[in-house]
Amino acid sequence: MANIQEIAAAAQESASKLGIKKFDIYGSIVDSTSVQVDRGEPKQVKSSNLSGVTVRVWNEKNTLGVTSTTDVDLKGLEMAMKTAYDASFFGVKENVPDFSPEATQPISATVPDKLPQAPVPQLIENLVSAEKQLLAAHPAIAGVPYNNLSQRDIDRFYLNSEGAMRTESCSLASVYLYTKTEEEGKKPRSAGAFRISHGLQKLDIHGCIQEATEKTISHLNYEKIKSGKYRVVFSADAFLSLLSAFSNFFNAQNILDQQSLSKADDIGKQIASPLLSVSDDALHPANVGVETFDGEGTPTRRVSIIENGVLTGFIHSAGTAKRMNAQPTGHASIGAKVSVSPNFFHVYPGQPAAEELSLETAENVVFIDDLQALHAGVKALQGSFSLPFDGWIVNKGVKTSIESATVAGDFFELMKSIIYVEKEPELTPGGVCPRIWVEGLSITGDE
Repeated sequence: MANIQEIAAAAQESASKLGIKKFDIYGSIVDSTSVQVDRGEPKQVKSSNLSGVTVRVWNEKNTLGVTSTTDVDLKGLEMAMKTAYDASFFGVKENVPDFSPEATQPISATVPDKLPQAPVPQLIENLVSAEKQLLAAHPAIAGVPYNNLSQRDIDRFYLNSEGAMRTESCSLASVYLYTKTEEEGKKPRSAGAFRISHGLQKLDIHGCIQEATEKTISHLNYEKIKSGKYRVVFSADAFLSLLSAFSNFFNAQNILDQQSLSKADDIGKQIASPLLSVSDDALHPANVGVETFDGEGTPTRRVSIIENGVLTGFIHSAGTAKRMNAQPTGHASIGAKVSVSPNFFHVYPGQPAAEELSLETAENVVFIDDLQALHAGVKALQGSFSLPFDGWIVNKGVKTSIESATVAGDFFELMKSIIYVEKEPELTPGGVCPRIWVEGLSITGDE
């Protein structure tokens, strides 16, 4: 991909030639390499270089046309602009997207420099070693059927005809290990772990191996669980999966489309226990994939969503902010329609709890580590869920794996039933979150 100054010059030249006065362009390029192994041998090696550019053009009547291309030379941009201009005459006439009022504001946040990508043989060697260590950790671990070690270089840019020009680059590396056991007379058990960092040199592969090993071994001795109401502890990953599945309640676009559990005037409403606070913070120090601007060029920032159980804010694009008399928050993606989505969650304690709770002393508590089948078990517009999970029944620190069970309930009732938010946060791909304790959730066992 050409550098942003060359793209901006080419775009301006194409616009002048076509008589286009108003346009913007968002583009990204992802250069990635990933490997998978099977019993010490490479199973799959993938390399890709994917680029995409979205061009938006407004005509004299201020209706909008959008097109996408992977060709960013002068000829390709000119073709994309002409196509977008032609399409603009068929664009919507109500709530037409516009430039973000913050697209030219300075950004003080920075992202870490890109790191050199490791050669493929090194990726394979590291992953083969990880698989070998897992297989040797316990006789019951028969395989690591799902594994992946990947690295990515990401470049992004935004520019518009009013002089906005933003660009950033970063590197990411990640490892995923998922085991499977085989024991005579017992059901196969599985467990997984994931790590992410700025580059392979900083990737905690050892920690990933250790977590996958400990989880797998802890699931070997399993028991059925009786159906009933239980005090439930959600892992960081499990709670954030649920929060993400019901994110329509703070998504301004969903609210305007009437596809949300919230209404525009719900700000200030108590929707959760006072013990809980939640923000969306793309710039959080723990966010390895930090982005300093969104698809409209709006700077990203910390947005308070829930403060002491009270709904305090929504995430916006420039369009939703204008319609709701608010400020854009840096959560937009541009395309045929501008969409809004969360960046990086930060969940933390709100008001102090009446007592501190601990898995070391708790009795008959269900600890949910991983929620499954969210695509099928979540009714996002009804607020209900029924989800199978991996987890344990915990008695005074002793964990016994649950053979098979489902957790069900109403999302807002769950949020109001939170009785403790632990202090120690955990890093997950979707955000930072401590373990969350909830009173009286329905667990259905496989009896």
